[in-house]
Amino acid sequence: MRLFDQAVKAFGCLLLGCLLVTVLAGVVTRGLGNPLIWTDEAARMIMVWLAGTGWILASRARGHVRVRFFQNLLPPTLWLLAERAIQLLTAGLGVAIAWFGVVLVIKNRELEATSLPISFGWLYAPLVPVGIVTAAQAIRDVIFAKRAETRVPFERDAP
Repeated sequence: MRLFDQAVKAFGCLLLGCLLVTVLAGVVTRGLGNPLIWTDEAARMIMVWLAGTGWILASRARGHVRVRFFQNLLPPTLWLLAERAIQLLTAGLGVAIAWFGVVLVIKNRELEATSLPISFGWLYAPLVPVGIVTAAQAIRDVIFAKRAETRVPFERDAP
């Protein structure tokens, strides 16, 4: 999994670089009085992909915000049951996101962007890996929770 995480981080860095170059090109050409019309639309698409990449990295690092105040008031057996339920619901959310991502890609594949020769399906494409990774991570956490003996089994991994 470390190779996957490194690949996602590298992809995120590549997207960030592309976003910076795209926005800079738009700013410079506007300043020169001859704007490139495609930079705004390209920047929006890159931002969607970058947000999806960030979601994947946060899911893998268990970096999404969780408030466990009420869960931590439960006795250990109920705490574990609640943790499993939360992770199963999260897996269901991931499956739903991936499913609707596929539907949106299919529905928008024939629609072309205004200033770019690219299908709007690509705008929704990041939802598919985001959903798959969210579901897979949640299922992994359910399996991990079965073996958990502590009340807070999902501390961040050490670097």
